[in-house]
Amino acid sequence: MKKNNLVVFTDGGARGNPGPAAIGFIIKDTYGQILVEQGKCIGQTTNNVAEYQAVIEALTWLKNNFKMKEKLNNQIDFFLDSNLVVNQLNGFFKIKDAKLKNLIIKVRSLEKEINEKIFYHFIPRQKNYHADFLVNQTLDKKFS
Repeated sequence: MKKNNLVVFTDGGARGNPGPAAIGFIIKDTYGQILVEQGKCIGQTTNNVAEYQAVIEALTWLKNNFKMKEKLNNQIDFFLDSNLVVNQLNGFFKIKDAKLKNLIIKVRSLEKEINEKIFYHFIPRQKNYHADFLVNQTLDKKFS
């Protein structure tokens, strides 16, 4: 039976911290084909909130638009360039900020609804260029 793995790249950023913020995410299927790429302005917020919001937007898209074909050995791998957010999502770092605590509750709820193996990985910014590009392109369009 073929695994139906997905790869998700997310990024969030604010110009100023806090400042005008946007998110970007790309979801690829088992074969590396892009299923969706999206950039979205999310108002005034911090970089960390934007990073979490990018994960939430990608999880929401998956919940609403993608059904894993087989419920055996499926996996969703998220790649982020925020070491802090990856370590918080993986349970290695405590979350002290109330806003971030609320956001991780949303993440956990979406993970339960999707009901697949989900893993979060840190990657350097240069390997997350596509999601980073979507964030900056979205902010440029909104504020230029």
